[in-house]
Amino acid sequence: MQTLAREDLAALLRWYVEQGLDETIGEEPVDRFALPPPAPVAVAAPLPQGAVARVAAAASAAPPAAMPRSASLTSLPTRAPVPLESPQLVADARTLAQNCSSVDELEAAIRAFEGCALKRTAKNTVFADGVAGAPVMVVGEAPGADEDRLGKPFVGVSGQLMDRMFDAIGMSRQRDLYITNIIFWRPPGNRTPTPAEQAICLAFTRRHIELARPKVLVLAGGTSAKAILDTTEGIMRLRGKWTAVQLDDGSTVPTLPTFHPAYLLRTPASKRQSWIDLLAVDMRLRELGVR
Repeated sequence: MQTLAREDLAALLRWYVEQGLDETIGEEPVDRFALPPPAPVAVAAPLPQGAVARVAAAASAAPPAAMPRSASLTSLPTRAPVPLESPQLVADARTLAQNCSSVDELEAAIRAFEGCALKRTAKNTVFADGVAGAPVMVVGEAPGADEDRLGKPFVGVSGQLMDRMFDAIGMSRQRDLYITNIIFWRPPGNRTPTPAEQAICLAFTRRHIELARPKVLVLAGGTSAKAILDTTEGIMRLRGKWTAVQLDDGSTVPTLPTFHPAYLLRTPASKRQSWIDLLAVDMRLRELGVR
């Protein structure tokens, strides 16, 4: 078995932390896809001599017992229990979001919402940061460990990179940016949110965009881009291409998908493409007369 050097182990641990793998569940790995071991088969003891004949005679003499109604086939459940992330929860989230007339009301509604299971494992509800009503609204994917701890989006290493990127074109979250995610609670282990979790939170996110009314919408990462644009295309095909997102109130907002800063930390060579995207955002704002 090959052993890693101390420096390699330290680098591996740093990489785990950057990816959000900061929790240890158990000492040994668990294969959750493995089949359970077969149950032991009970072997009946042989009947004494002559017992077989006596049992057969008793069975033929006794009338057949009626099947209890509770054990009949018609009394068995016909469908599985309704899952926690049911379509009704999506409808409830959409109705709740539409009844909010301001960003503050929407934040209060999301913090009080109990329909998403992610809230039960997260430390904080991560709503938004920056200036509501700013010209640029950035929508990311989901909170990480730092965001979950502090209750604000994009405050970890990737968020610091994003701040430096926008600072390069003269913009900051204290003045020009409004930042949120499509998911308001950290998924355990930073896993990708399920389609059901995305559908529930997306009802709030779309209303969030309507109430914030940005001049330009920037979608950071493939998960947020595919969810808001309602497409199956990956971020490699989507990034750098302007589109218009039509919201439920009939308004539209110019939208540009781009790479998530966490991806840039893993793939520094892609920073050039992200810089081109930032220049495109700056140019669009100037065309709109915002800068």
